[in-house]
Amino acid sequence: MAAITAALVKDLREKTGAGMMDCKKALGETDGDIEAAVDWLRKKGLSQAAKKSGRVAAEGLVGVAVQGAKGVVVELNSETDFVARNDDFQALVRGVAQVALAKGLTDVEAIKASDYAGGGTVADKITNAIATIGENMTLRRAASVEVSAGVVSYYVHNAISEGLGKIGVLVGLESTGNADALSALGKQIALHVAAAAPLALEASGLDQAIVARERAVLADKNAGKPANVLEKILESGLKTYYKQVCLIDQPSIHAEHNNKTIGQVVQEAAKAAGAPVTLKGFVRYALGEGIEKQESDFAAEVAAAAGGA
Repeated sequence: MAAITAALVKDLREKTGAGMMDCKKALGETDGDIEAAVDWLRKKGLSQAAKKSGRVAAEGLVGVAVQGAKGVVVELNSETDFVARNDDFQALVRGVAQVALAKGLTDVEAIKASDYAGGGTVADKITNAIATIGENMTLRRAASVEVSAGVVSYYVHNAISEGLGKIGVLVGLESTGNADALSALGKQIALHVAAAAPLALEASGLDQAIVARERAVLADKNAGKPANVLEKILESGLKTYYKQVCLIDQPSIHAEHNNKTIGQVVQEAAKAAGAPVTLKGFVRYALGEGIEKQESDFAAEVAAAAGGA
């Protein structure tokens, strides 16, 4: 029987995105034949998927799909970033985004229940991918941006393929103006959103709990001051905070905008577009944000798997 080395296990994992122990077992079952091991992994029963469901899935990909004046962004998580390099997983994320776009859905359960191209539902395809690739996967969330007239632009940061990456941004510009000018502006704003990570379009859209917390921090820092003075400090402090977290109030990251706010940039874009322009909305998804990730020693995991631990 061929020796199942750490290098062989690593090679199979990179080729398939499957879990370490599954790769070791597949190689053992196929006497170290990589291609046969790939087939063995693909033929595993669907019952294997249930065993993965309790594992933390904080890696994967964010997928963006845009058509005309509408766009969607989805996040499909996996356990490791190896899976993001898997062609089948990439096709799955892209397919899920297309389903959400075509059906006009952002509710995760509704997307999962929808028909997937080629047969079955989105949930079926995810289950099949779990069984084949050997890692837990979760369709975590989805969102959309739509305008009645104008453009929806997008940007994907750390793109691994068209429309797939670690950060996905959608920006909607409402206007009857020139589409090329609007698209160029939308791309600039999408890049800004990816970098600046605003929390809301404008102050009225902020979670009031966040505003209250910021106000409380300012009040604590200035405790003991007269009430009328404190109120002015709070008002000024919140205005500064809004400039940090509200998109229209943030100074543009692009040097050509000469430190103008995004709101000012959009207003001035009317001249180039030939019609008034309104920043309708945006979405920014960063892969795994808010998920408690488990740290692991990859080298030790490979050695343990190869050693039979």
